[in-house]
Amino acid sequence: MNKAELVDEIKKLGGSECSRSCAERALNNVLQAIINGLKATKSVQLIGFGTFTVSKRAARSGVNPKTKAKIHIPASQTIKFKAGSKLKEKIAK
Repeated sequence: MNKAELVDEIKKLGGSECSRSCAERALNNVLQAIINGLKATKSVQLIGFGTFTVSKRAARSGVNPKTKAKIHIPASQTIKFKAGSKLKEKIAK
């Protein structure tokens, strides 16, 4: 499912009072709220859905697959998601 399909699903679930632009605004606001939460606290927990966390990656060495030359990969941050138990149960059914 891509973003456009997700917006359409939100519109469908919202019923007749929810337009496509309203559904898109709602999705964008939720995504922005998650981003803001990750920036502020490094963790966003949605009970029954899952937890987003910011994780640090240490600097490491790697290999360029084209040239086989060794390269240095700098330290960075990444986002991890751990699904909640209720989400896992619903997907398993």
